[in-house]
Amino acid sequence: MTNFEFKNPTKIIFGKNTIEKLTTEIPSEAKILLLYGGGSIKKNGIYEQVKTALNNFDVVEFGGIPANPEYAILMQALEVIKTEKITFLLAVGGGSVIDGTKFLSSAALFDGDTPWDILANSIPTIVGMQFGTVLTLPATGSEMNSGAVITRAETKEKRGMGGPGLFPLFSILDPQVVKSIPKRQLANGITDAFMHVLEQYMTYPAGAYLQDRFAESILQTLIEIAPKILTDPTDHIAASNFMWSCTMALNGLIQKGVPTDWAVHAIGHELTALFGIDHARTLAIIAPSHYAYNFESKKEKLAQYAERVWQITEGTIDEKAKAGITKTTVFFNDLGISTKLSEYTDAYDGTAALISKRFTERGWLELGEHKTLTPNDVEKIVEMAY
Repeated sequence: MTNFEFKNPTKIIFGKNTIEKLTTEIPSEAKILLLYGGGSIKKNGIYEQVKTALNNFDVVEFGGIPANPEYAILMQALEVIKTEKITFLLAVGGGSVIDGTKFLSSAALFDGDTPWDILANSIPTIVGMQFGTVLTLPATGSEMNSGAVITRAETKEKRGMGGPGLFPLFSILDPQVVKSIPKRQLANGITDAFMHVLEQYMTYPAGAYLQDRFAESILQTLIEIAPKILTDPTDHIAASNFMWSCTMALNGLIQKGVPTDWAVHAIGHELTALFGIDHARTLAIIAPSHYAYNFESKKEKLAQYAERVWQITEGTIDEKAKAGITKTTVFFNDLGISTKLSEYTDAYDGTAALISKRFTERGWLELGEHKTLTPNDVEKIVEMAY
């Protein structure tokens, strides 16, 4: 296990009927910008709960943040922040709304030429405008971390950002919201969280026994609750474990002291930017090919994963490692998610070369836990995923 420092300042308020606690978490003098997505919160009762809790606050609303938070739309929200002299941001939604809010938190105090520089130049946010979240779609873990990913349609780019100033002040997690989530989004959420864990786990043994078992327990929980939550999203026990697993998958804990990968995400973001494919599904497309291509360097952890998570005890290390890849693919397929790019678009010819070219132009020349994956390797991995 390597040296590490760990601090997560986000306060989690978890459980039934916790949205009403908003009133005690936001500074009383705050002028709030309430941010949300396509309006589903107005159909499932969450909007009314939030508005009731904020009855004594000065609130301005901004809706319409899309599933992949779009830079141009967020710039409209930034203008509202400046015009209305907003002092506090409240994200009510899933990872996209929360990520968009993190960008606004940073951009509101940014003194550079253009807010896009935060993303293009990987400028860390040390201090951002205070914000909180009400989670409505478990998946990304953005409610308890300091990272975000923003899309720019005009250039077909999807870029990440982060920094210690982007932790939410608080996040409210009421599992009752899960009952109104469509089955497709539930499957996406399970897949997203599962892949977040694998990006921090599927590397090589590092003597981090507790970290490995933290990761494996989240994977096992997601596997156990997946059929339950897809069959009956009103199952409160399943919903609670689903929501908390998604948060724990990416709140920084399981990555401490261990090597991490994140190549699957880097490649997957390009598929979303180019084709509009759901983020979670791009991860399911790339992961099996990535693990197969990097089999020799990952087989020890693949075999451990197969043994501990999927209870595969027979065979050699190679055989168990290959079975681990197969089990992962089948798991995604059972969720209703295809793992081949050709199932999502007919325009995939040339995609691998284009992504490789983009990585080269950005100087992304060393990916993966060993920093040995080149753009040429990325091209081959994407081709395998066709």
